[in-house]
Amino acid sequence: MPDFIKDKRLFHNPVEFAMNKIGGTYKMPILWRLKDKKWRFNELQKSLSHASDRMLSKSLKELVEDGFITKEIFPEVPPRVEYAITERGIKSIAIIDALRNYGLDLMNDFGIEKE
Repeated sequence: MPDFIKDKRLFHNPVEFAMNKIGGTYKMPILWRLKDKKWRFNELQKSLSHASDRMLSKSLKELVEDGFITKEIFPEVPPRVEYAITERGIKSIAIIDALRNYGLDLMNDFGIEKE
């Protein structure tokens, strides 16, 4: 496959492109949580307690911009924000599930205890 440029970045293959969109520390865990229901920012923040506010906000913004999730702001005081998965995001769940299962297998192979 020939190299290609998207958003001023050079990609060498489709896997690299996909990992750019859903990879990183927080994007896959966010998508995994949103697969079953809508979440508010504070709920995600509590669930991903190791994520700083800045990193969580950045990951959510990128997922919204790339069309994996939606952000709905309700005109209330204080404003309520809900995130939901899109069809594009749902398509990523099979990949995330496969990676999760592979990770669990690797943990077992390396003798790492699951909580």
